[in-house]
Amino acid sequence: MNLNQKVTQFLANMPSKSISPKMLATNLGLADDADTYKNLLKTIAHLEESKAIEVTAGGNIALPQPEAAVIEGTFSANPRGFGFVRVGENEPDVFVKRGNTKFAMNEDVVEVKVTSPANPLKGNEAEGKVVAIKTRAVTGLVGEFYAFNEAEKQDSGSLLGYVVNKNKKIPFRTNISKKGLHPEVGDIVRVDITHYPDRDFPDILQGLVVEIIGKSTDTGIDVLEVLESMGIPSEFPEDVIAEANAVPEEIAEKDIIDRVDYRNEITFTIDGADAKDLDDAVHIKALANGNIELGVHIADVSYYVPEGSALDKEALNRGTSTYVTDRVVPMLPERLSNGICSLNPRVNRFTQSCVMEINADGHVVNYKISQSVIKTTERMTYSDVNEMIAGNPEFLEKFANISESVTQMAKLHANLLAMRARRGSIDFDTQESKIIVDKLGKPIDILVRKRGIAEMMIESFMLIANETVARSFATRELPFIYRVHEHPKADKLTRFIDFASVFGIPLQGTPEKMASKDLQDFMLKIKGQPGEIVLATMLLRSMQQARYDEDNLGHFGLAAEYYTHFTSPIRRYPDLLVHRLIRAESKPTSEVIEHFEAIIPEVAQQTSSRERRAIDAERAVEAMKKAEYMESYVGTEYEVTISSITRFGFFVSLPNTIEGLVHMSTLGDDFYNFNERDLTLKGERTGKVFRMGQPIKVKLIKSDKITGDIDFEHVNSELDVVEAVEKGSRGDRGGRDTRDKRPDWKKNKDKKPFYKQGRKSDGKK
Repeated sequence: MNLNQKVTQFLANMPSKSISPKMLATNLGLADDADTYKNLLKTIAHLEESKAIEVTAGGNIALPQPEAAVIEGTFSANPRGFGFVRVGENEPDVFVKRGNTKFAMNEDVVEVKVTSPANPLKGNEAEGKVVAIKTRAVTGLVGEFYAFNEAEKQDSGSLLGYVVNKNKKIPFRTNISKKGLHPEVGDIVRVDITHYPDRDFPDILQGLVVEIIGKSTDTGIDVLEVLESMGIPSEFPEDVIAEANAVPEEIAEKDIIDRVDYRNEITFTIDGADAKDLDDAVHIKALANGNIELGVHIADVSYYVPEGSALDKEALNRGTSTYVTDRVVPMLPERLSNGICSLNPRVNRFTQSCVMEINADGHVVNYKISQSVIKTTERMTYSDVNEMIAGNPEFLEKFANISESVTQMAKLHANLLAMRARRGSIDFDTQESKIIVDKLGKPIDILVRKRGIAEMMIESFMLIANETVARSFATRELPFIYRVHEHPKADKLTRFIDFASVFGIPLQGTPEKMASKDLQDFMLKIKGQPGEIVLATMLLRSMQQARYDEDNLGHFGLAAEYYTHFTSPIRRYPDLLVHRLIRAESKPTSEVIEHFEAIIPEVAQQTSSRERRAIDAERAVEAMKKAEYMESYVGTEYEVTISSITRFGFFVSLPNTIEGLVHMSTLGDDFYNFNERDLTLKGERTGKVFRMGQPIKVKLIKSDKITGDIDFEHVNSELDVVEAVEKGSRGDRGGRDTRDKRPDWKKNKDKKPFYKQGRKSDGKK
């Protein structure tokens, strides 16, 4: 019997579920000889690799449990060490505890063993353990190079130093081999990974430097580092630039043949003052039957970006443009996005048009989708149009040629808004920030973005065009890419309903059958209430994430039966694909249908992933710049609102959208119990309560640009809420019971509470 057989036979016959390698060696009589013990460890490693045995979180070994299902999915990492495995769009995610990830990194394709199935009735999610990593998603990273300290240098061997990157989902230090380039301290470098974390080196990657991007002190390098660390390229490959440069700068008359000509319509763009890629224009006119004709004309990017070209492949790889503070990382080279594909004023431009006849109820009763050509009358800004809508005579006179159109558009917008409200569209009126930076990229102000009627009006027109295009394909049952937003998961809605009940605001419907109309009614009920922003934020977090799919699953948030993205092909690849589908499927053949049926699912998955990456990058840069802005305000006191409560403290938000943490360790006046049901923290002795939506006073104690963390401490004030403490009742009701662990406050006043051990979190998602 060889050693492999001896190990597996012993594990099969032992009474306990698992055993340590040392105890196994003792039982097999292999513990006395060092070489024999090393051979046993090699055998264990081989058996684990072949999945004949498994290693537990505590380092013990055991036979695999046959009843546990093993499924393949994509690992989504959390900076705190745990993660989730996405196993399918219609399947629940599998939660993986810290220590059970097998050192998987974000977006790795893994095999996960389900150790505890989901129980929707109890609100429990599926839990599992990663047993194999099939494909590594992260093969390189970008970060700042540091030298080893003196103690580390002695053991460095073939290593130069290490790199720290700003992608929080890669929470590992990367040691740098001498085989690559040799950077200097403070250089921002690109690294190819040669070794991933394992049991022997659990917190370390290893790689070699392949490019020195710049110095950490260079202007704008901080934003570039974040983008590059998340795999968002800032430069286009040479073949892509060559194709873009080959595109003509003007339209030839001979190319207009077979296009619907809308150049005689009063058509204009409405965008932000600093916008350069103008990809949508509109026209409007009253019809003899009392209905309104609305034309939405979108830049025909697909005409210049043929399928399979270098431009097309790079656009698909990027998936979307990424917008961060002082720059845009475009999906397409600027020669296209700001040139021939931009609907600049008073020049011929190729478009794809969705011209709709809309009745007084806001319903589309007729439409025409076509390849077209336009010549815009004006290049308008949101602020100018808002002035016109407000009746400012100066602007009405300045833009007299479009004033009637603007008046009609404002009325149509009101009708479309009312139509969406009637069917149950949910309006999340969340606050967005605008970070103002100087020429050196340093933030000098944080403002709240304001949306006027002009902004909402254009949004209404784009929404109705997107719906109309999606309907045209769904009714013809042709291959298509939809923008879908599925019904919220029952467990998340259950938690939200429970939370809302604490505020005394009931919801109609059940978690399984909740209609968007029910949630819309809820939003109307909380309008103007003290907890409006908190409740709206909690509801938004209960929603599923919108994504792209080949199947028409509807859009829950918009209460729309059909929806797609058609209106921004310069900055979103799905819109570009929709334009390509409109052209290709105007006269569909079996070959065309089979081709798109084959590619659309992969495109949908890729672009959904790239969208999430862009959002992560935008949030990371925003957090960094907000923290940098607040660095000069350390010591300042603020009146703020509690935005969320956790086991380790609570987050507060300033009126300008800046958010920071009040950590439990700073609440030194009492021991606070966390109540998971109503998300509150309550002091055992004082009865002081912290709950979401509550105004309090805080002082800024730390702001770290590197990590993006902003920390406050609570300041006693008249805003504090104190409730009665039940006599003889201590400890946590609904949360965790830590009475035996906490210090005696009277006898140990000078000792630190047990939780003053640094920032911690055992939360999930």
